[in-house]
Amino acid sequence: MAIRLEKGQKINLEKNNGTKLTSFCVGCNWGAIEKKGFLGFGSETIDVDLDLSCLMIDSNGNLVDYIYSPEYRPEFLAQYGRSRGKLDSNDYALHHSGDDRKGDEGGDDGLDNEIIVVDLNKINPNIDQIFFFLNNCGKEDFSQIPYAAIRMYEGTPTLVKEVFAQYDVAAEPQYRGKLALIMGKLYKRNGEWKFAAIGDAYEDAHLCITIKRILDNYVR
Repeated sequence: MAIRLEKGQKINLEKNNGTKLTSFCVGCNWGAIEKKGFLGFGSETIDVDLDLSCLMIDSNGNLVDYIYSPEYRPEFLAQYGRSRGKLDSNDYALHHSGDDRKGDEGGDDGLDNEIIVVDLNKINPNIDQIFFFLNNCGKEDFSQIPYAAIRMYEGTPTLVKEVFAQYDVAAEPQYRGKLALIMGKLYKRNGEWKFAAIGDAYEDAHLCITIKRILDNYVR
């Protein structure tokens, strides 16, 4: 049975049979916004464009690698000292499935909208922490988006074999105005990888602000 994580909870990557989870998907899932029409007649579906990204940090707290969408304009990123986006880590241990600009329509379809495939056996040994976060590229905030979830599972971007752990964020008033969500992190402790659910939301207008926030406030 999958572990349902609470904010701040930390877990070992150990399966029920005692083996370690080393090759898996980190997927983020969210729903499109369904609005009722005037006096309840008709409805409108509003696409939700969230971007899943990750930062890879070494044991000295330095940013050594990253994954975020190649569709961010290079000239925009350059204003904040950030490099062009990419879908693969330098060591090819992490691979992003690509952009989803809509979210699930008509309810959860059982698959994640954006996925980063992780192989811990291939990760650069200098990497100590990997942060996963979402940025909203639209006008809607997380109080309007029906749900957002991050989960770790064995399988592929199109086939979920077994869910190991999941952290859910439901649409609530506390997320009004929040456009960025730091979902969680993989981190190494005494040579073993663990996962921590973070779930902190902010008003960051774009990716570069969130990157700076993580580097300034979350890297230990």
